[in-house]
Amino acid sequence: MDIQDIKNRFGIIGNSPLLNRAIDIARQVAPTDISVLITGESGSGKEVFSHIIHQLSARKHGPFIAVNCGAIPEGTIDSELFGHEKGSFTGAHEARKGYFEVVNGGTIFLDEVAELPLGTQARLLRVLESGEYLRVGSSKVQKTDVRVIAATNVNVFDAVQNGKFREDLYYRLNTVPLKTPALRERKEDIHLIFRKFIADFTNKYRSPNVQLDADAQQMLINYSWPGNVRQLKNVAEQIAVLEKDRNLTVLSLQQYIPQESGNLPMRLNHDKKEDISERDILYKVLFDMKRDMVELKKLVAEIIQNGGNVAAVSANPQLIHQLYSDIELPQAQPNAPIVTLHHPDNDNKNFGYSHHTEEVEESLSLIDKESDLIRKALKKHKGKRKLAAQELGISERTLYRKIKELDLN
Repeated sequence: MDIQDIKNRFGIIGNSPLLNRAIDIARQVAPTDISVLITGESGSGKEVFSHIIHQLSARKHGPFIAVNCGAIPEGTIDSELFGHEKGSFTGAHEARKGYFEVVNGGTIFLDEVAELPLGTQARLLRVLESGEYLRVGSSKVQKTDVRVIAATNVNVFDAVQNGKFREDLYYRLNTVPLKTPALRERKEDIHLIFRKFIADFTNKYRSPNVQLDADAQQMLINYSWPGNVRQLKNVAEQIAVLEKDRNLTVLSLQQYIPQESGNLPMRLNHDKKEDISERDILYKVLFDMKRDMVELKKLVAEIIQNGGNVAAVSANPQLIHQLYSDIELPQAQPNAPIVTLHHPDNDNKNFGYSHHTEEVEESLSLIDKESDLIRKALKKHKGKRKLAAQELGISERTLYRKIKELDLN
């Protein structure tokens, strides 16, 4: 059976090279009896490929069952897969067969296999290697002949590295890897699939057919489709039922497609394990502030070394311009008078004194700052504490307490 015959039989639409490659792998591996691990994003059609492999295999007349491992509670997953004996746990009023016993001679599809607990993974590994398992609460070894097809939408190799998935089980399942392409990777198929869904739903709900103009088609193709084929099918069904204007434009299509989150903040280094944290960002801001302060000190020191003449530092206009812009001061006017700062070295330049600048570290003590502000407020209001407290934005009682604590009497 060629690829086109498989598409017709299983209702697969599209001619993307990635899609054709996945179908070809499924066709080649189907006659064998080895395990297959299907990877791909949610909604990309992984279960369809499990049916292709089963129907094209020698087990096609045997039972087939699909199990969503992520939907079964951890406490009952072993019982669901391998069965249990009567009285093996609370609520086990009678013996029960598990999926591996029921599907003997057929195929079991384990969807979201990466969600299995580590203990269940060990049991599954034993089934894959020897075909043996134990019912919950039993010591009698059971035999089964089941082909396992597994699927997941997570990176299993990363899960192995993080200790969430057994490495031996990964290599046992991944005998033949098969990746289903995401819908955004098969843009040439999007409009074709949409038309098929629209035709099916308009026929189902007996509503008029829907047409897309050129801009709407382009929007449909360029959208990222995070939910893949499942999301596209959902959008087509909504349009078939709800849309009054059967000639879709971009504006009408936007009502059914969520806005892209391109303007939202994104994590940096998405593929790396170490992302930039808030602490790293804070450190960067502090380092930038420190660098700016050093530049400011250099500028002041240069002015002082040149005898306080601001015009003498015009050789570095970019630094001055940056200083004015950073502190939001107006630029000096061309005709403004030159400001000259008095420097003690100017009085002693004939006595062999060398010009040097000593950088004085500014005190960053909150207590010193607080004391200084209170002193200034009291001095401004000539010792009137009520007015000083209002100036500082605190209560008069708080001001009394601060004066006593800081010994400002």
